Order: sequence, then structure tokens, then C-alpha cells
Amino acid sequence: MDNILSRDVQMQFMRPGQLEAAARKFPVVYVPFGMIEWHGRHLPLGNDAIKAHAILVKCAEQFGGVVYPPLWFHAQFDLDHLVPVYTNLFMRLKATGFRVIMCVTGHWPQKQVPMIEDALAPVTADGTCAAVAVGEVTLCDSDDAGGDHAAKWETSNMMFFYPDRVDISELGDGPMVLDMSPPDGIGGLDPREHASAEVGRRNVELAAEAIGQKARELLESLPPEHREFGLPAVEPGHWWCV
Repeated sequence: MDNILSRDVQMQFMRPGQLEAAARKFPVVYVPFGMIEWHGRHLPLGNDAIKAHAILVKCAEQFGGVVYPPLWFHAQFDLDHLVPVYTNLFMRLKATGFRVIMCVTGHWPQKQVPMIEDALAPVTADGTCAAVAVGEVTLCDSDDAGGDHAAKWETSNMMFFYPDRVDISELGDGPMVLDMSPPDGIGGLDPREHASAEVGRRNVELAAEAIGQKARELLESLPPEHREFGLPAVEPGHWWCV
């Protein structure tokens, strides 16, 4: 697997005919979630969404489907307002004709996954659409895949996808606190010793494979009459925006 992210599966770059062709072939939309958050001195603040989006692009390249742009509002916002907004988005994606909505968050402690699940519940209630909310590696069962906070795994992912956005020298060469507490705010194995682009590549391969397989399972779990793209066409009169 290389680290080039195809624009042919990213919804914001697709022309209408490309969107329709991809959705007819595999009516799955992948929705990446993240936030702007401290990820050590060596990683970009948007790591979570950047990571989830890139993994989903690699998944769509392999399995098919379409990747929605990253979503940055998270469970630390007012959920009474945020959950209905996300439900509205998911309803729009369903109305676009997608049969499976794969929500993958690069930030997945505490309330994040339950928040997305709450937003998805009304969308799947009639049984014509399947959906799931997961962390980017929570479907994996391998010692070669894992998650942390700005440590081995997240640093490796960024080294693979965006090496120019990683500066390990910012961490210095002295002792570090690796339990999420100040001053380092890093949780996991020391990235100076354990992170590499190759570790990231393998992590991404396994995550993309697990997510794609889950998308197939969800599509096959639907009644046969609800496994096909749900619009006559992607054109004015049938579809305008999402």
C-alpha cells in the first residue's frame, strides 16, 4: 500500500457521474470524524480526522464506496444541538442513495462513539440503511494494529501519510511522561523509539481491510431489495446536495 490518496473516491473531488457510478457499484459512504486537539509537540493538531480520512480513502480504493469530507465537531460540544445536526447529515446521505454509512472516528474515547451512534439511530430505524460507528482500529484483531495518543501508532500513521507534518525533533531527547499528563500529553509507547512509516503502513492496511469487510457485511445484512443504490440518478430533479 502506498500513501497516495486517490481523489476519485473523495466526494468533494468527484463529478456527479463519478459519484453515481461509485455508489451504484458499492453504495457505501464512509464518514471520518476527529477534532482539533493536542497531539504532542511533534504532530498536527488535526491528527484524528486527518488519520481517519486517509484510512477511509485507502479503504474505498480497495473496496469501493465514497468518502465524505472529515467532520470536526465532537462529543465535547453541546450534544443536544450536535446530535440532531449529525442525524440530519446522515439522513441526507441516506436520501442520496447510500445503503451503508460507515462512521469512523480517529478520536474515540468516552462519549465520541456513543454520540455518533445516537445520531445514526433514527437513520437505521426502518431497516433500509445500515450503519456503524467505530474507532479507526477497533475492528482490527492484530498485534500489528493499534491506537494511542500521539505515541507509537498515531505518530506512525502520520509518518506514513504525511511525513512532512511530523517533527520528532520537537520531542527532544530527554525523559518523557507517557501517561497523557503534562507536560507531554502523550499516551502510549515512546514514538521516538517505536514509531516508523512502516509501522504506520501496516496499521493502515489492517484498519482499511477491517473497515471494508465490515461495510460488506452491513450491506449484505440488508434485505436484498435495499442493497442497491437508492436514487434514479445523480442529477437535478433527483439530487442536489448533501
